[in-house]
Amino acid sequence: MNIVLWVLASVLAVAFLAAGTMKLSQPKQKLAASGMGWTEDMSAGTVKLIGTLEVLAAIGLVLPPALGIAPILAPLASLGLALVMLGAVVVHARRRETQMIAVNLVLFALATVVAWGRFGPHPL
Repeated sequence: MNIVLWVLASVLAVAFLAAGTMKLSQPKQKLAASGMGWTEDMSAGTVKLIGTLEVLAAIGLVLPPALGIAPILAPLASLGLALVMLGAVVVHARRRETQMIAVNLVLFALATVVAWGRFGPHPL
């Protein structure tokens, strides 16, 4: 199970590192034009904050346990990502973007499994 949790954490880290970097490096208008219509409902600062949280969580999922320094940050990072995904579900539900809700629910489930595993039966 430890290997499964590492794989899930790594997949989440790659996905959120890419998503967060995109939100941090591109202007809000370009993100909206590329299919992230929800950014039109948010301020530029909020979009950058979400990107920052995603990048920090991606780093927190892998780096602390890999280095053996403060490994408690890994389950906290996955719990944080689960909360971000719940917020994303709410935003997409208000916008009636059902495909994005499904994606967010899958990411929520993966993050929840990692948090459960690392807080519970398979701590680092």
